[in-house]
Amino acid sequence: MRAVLMAGGSGTRLRPLTCDLPKPMVPILNRPIAEHIINLLRDHQIKEIIATLHYLPDVMREHFGDGADFGVQMTYAVEEDQPLGTAGCVKNIAELLDRTFLVISGDSITNFDLTAAIKFHRSKQSKATLVLTRVPDPMEFGVVITDENQRINRFLEKPSTSEIFSDTVNTGTYILEPEVLDYLPADRESDFSKDLFPLLLEKGEPMYGYIAEGYWCDVGQLDVYREAQYDALRGKIKLDLSCYDEVRPGLWVGQNTFIDDSASVEVPALIGNNCHIGARVKIDGGSIIGDNVTVGADANLKRPIIWNGAIIGEDVHLRACVICRSTRVDRRAHVLEGAVVGSLSAVGEEAQVGPSVRVWPSKKIESGAVLNHNLIWGEQAKRNLFGQRGVEGLANVDITPEFAVKLGAAYGSTLKPGSAVSVSRDQRSISRMVSRSLIAGLMSVGISVVNLEATAIPIARTVASTISIAGGIHVRISPDRSDYILIEFYDIKGINITKAAEKKIEGAYFKEDLRRALIPEIGEMSYFTQAHEVYSRTFERQMNIEAIRYSNSKVVIDYVYAVSGAFLPQVLAKFGCDAVVLNASLKQNSLSNGEREYLLDQLGRVVKALSANFGVQVSANGEQLILVDESGIAIRGEMLTALMVNLMLTSHPRGTVVVPVHASSAVEEIARRYHSKVIRTKANPTALMEAAHKNSNVVLGGSGNMGFIFPQLHPGFDGMFCIAKVIEMMTVQERSLGQIKAELPRVTHRSYSVRCPWTVKGSLMRYLVESHSPDRLELLDGVKIFNYGDDNWVLVLPDASEPTVHIFANSNDRDWVSETLKEYRALVHDFVSQTEAEIRQNKLVNG
Repeated sequence: MRAVLMAGGSGTRLRPLTCDLPKPMVPILNRPIAEHIINLLRDHQIKEIIATLHYLPDVMREHFGDGADFGVQMTYAVEEDQPLGTAGCVKNIAELLDRTFLVISGDSITNFDLTAAIKFHRSKQSKATLVLTRVPDPMEFGVVITDENQRINRFLEKPSTSEIFSDTVNTGTYILEPEVLDYLPADRESDFSKDLFPLLLEKGEPMYGYIAEGYWCDVGQLDVYREAQYDALRGKIKLDLSCYDEVRPGLWVGQNTFIDDSASVEVPALIGNNCHIGARVKIDGGSIIGDNVTVGADANLKRPIIWNGAIIGEDVHLRACVICRSTRVDRRAHVLEGAVVGSLSAVGEEAQVGPSVRVWPSKKIESGAVLNHNLIWGEQAKRNLFGQRGVEGLANVDITPEFAVKLGAAYGSTLKPGSAVSVSRDQRSISRMVSRSLIAGLMSVGISVVNLEATAIPIARTVASTISIAGGIHVRISPDRSDYILIEFYDIKGINITKAAEKKIEGAYFKEDLRRALIPEIGEMSYFTQAHEVYSRTFERQMNIEAIRYSNSKVVIDYVYAVSGAFLPQVLAKFGCDAVVLNASLKQNSLSNGEREYLLDQLGRVVKALSANFGVQVSANGEQLILVDESGIAIRGEMLTALMVNLMLTSHPRGTVVVPVHASSAVEEIARRYHSKVIRTKANPTALMEAAHKNSNVVLGGSGNMGFIFPQLHPGFDGMFCIAKVIEMMTVQERSLGQIKAELPRVTHRSYSVRCPWTVKGSLMRYLVESHSPDRLELLDGVKIFNYGDDNWVLVLPDASEPTVHIFANSNDRDWVSETLKEYRALVHDFVSQTEAEIRQNKLVNG
């Protein structure tokens, strides 16, 4: 029998443990959770395992390889673009599942009798069997009701207190017949519990629940993670510890580990391989110590979980905390109950990390500091408060009201007292909350606020130059992550603030160098209600209104439930265009990628049915868009970049376009046709805005992924104006989108992302520069390496916000792109592995 190991989770609730590890690779008793699951499968003679991966897939592939070292055969299925959901990713590998198969979660710990569950499934001739268990508190799980024959007749996902009708819950382990996958759509996000199982129930398919005996723990939260470790150590579940010697009952010690004779170790405890436990160290029962760990003299360890490679200094006190990979805790420091210190961090001498505090990876806590709040945005080697677009983080986790008040005060403290700042936001409640907190912080340091309230960011940027302000702030859901908030700062021209201005804000924030205004000096708040009128007048001045009026165009606009009361259709209707609007109501939760793709497919069908000129899906608070041609086919990414460049340069030959460093070389090919100029910039929005504003004769800036800039209108990205401009250009040029697409150059442009810790990025870039001839290099942003001409290149670009590098390959030769991506992916992977090993060795030598 084959098993599908669901291992794509990013484990957001387990952060910072999962900042640089996928959730199934988080260790329990010094071995990844997924390894314990694979051991369970092997013990039940299930040795063909397909792991579905999404978040940091290389980590798991590197650890397990082909599975031979673990007594199984491993294959991997990676969701490259967007997660497909629990059922969607299994549907994606349906061709590999031609007989009864088992699905099991890669982020739970269990000892269920899978053999008995499979026997039950076959005896019932079930199409789908859910492995169930009984728990005291079912509110966090999917509750399942079965009849007297164990046939399932009801589901309820995560019930409230009043809805609990059973303590029997879904464990995420299923035994399925391959034909049930026929009920699922291909390449579409779908979930077992929410989609497939209710549908099977509705269709009357035989579906049973096998109530399993034994231990089961869904490792979804930090406190549960610690309890699972302690349960395993106490023997509530028997996990494989055969690689350690049980030197006395309840004490397991690895190979080549030294424990000083004067050290005291209570049981149960686990001490890994190649460890050094110093003189007079006291280790309480319940402590778990990874491989290659050094513990200095007189340290006192009360039930900590210490990951591989950590260095614990003399007289350190650890209390029921988690110390992650290769972290250093210096002498006399204290880390208290429930705290988590992320990988590659450093806790200085006599510092104290308070109870339940979370410290993100690669942080440094200074000597003597007392840390009583989560250190997420604090200083570290290569990461700052500001990212590519502004300040970004998990809504109401990283970006909280308290954080926003302090950020607003820090920004205001860099401005002259009595200055004014505009504040705008998208229409969601979370953005309203954050903007109000920013306003409070600004006013507290004597800055007045012009409140634009719920306003699309292109409108806010246009207004900036017409009112007397020192700058502006816009708050919205991040275009890249639906659970993130993005706070953007721009200057009096509407351009994102410079790196120097960002550094000033960061300095005020981290040093808490915040001005405090007296009561008479507190800032005032006013409202500007003419923003739409100002934008509309500017919009109309930059358009060929007669061309639009003459076009009689029919356009279908999909707002993906992100806006209420759309502005653009009103403007287009004013000039005789028929704008059909879809999904122009507001949902507080952003849609998932799968839901967006479904709506995009729906948009294509509507465009064809209405014989519309084209369709457009608008996102990112009016900045970004995806076009849909008259045949219902989506145009996005590099194709959209090339199409917009073609449109604009056809009407403006000898013009200039500004694109990011990683854009396809199709841009240069088109520019050569029209004797035009291409300017490439760093791969961030601020660089694009500045270049589009400063250079002469620029007719277009941006890219299909970031959005497009029309500098004559305002300096920012504007999806609304872009739509109107497409109508104008198509009318003047008498071409359809399909005809324009057919004229675009045929360039292969692909990308791949590889894990690269913050501590390795600089040395990786240096290695790439030193190992290639200088005349083949461009160092505008990242390292671009040319190969036999300007249109053949590979770019290795470090991510500004994640421990990742992105590899882009571009050529007219498809095979060259495939081989080059493969080559540089292996190069980066090998370099990271080697450098991390050297860092660990140096820490041991210097420790």
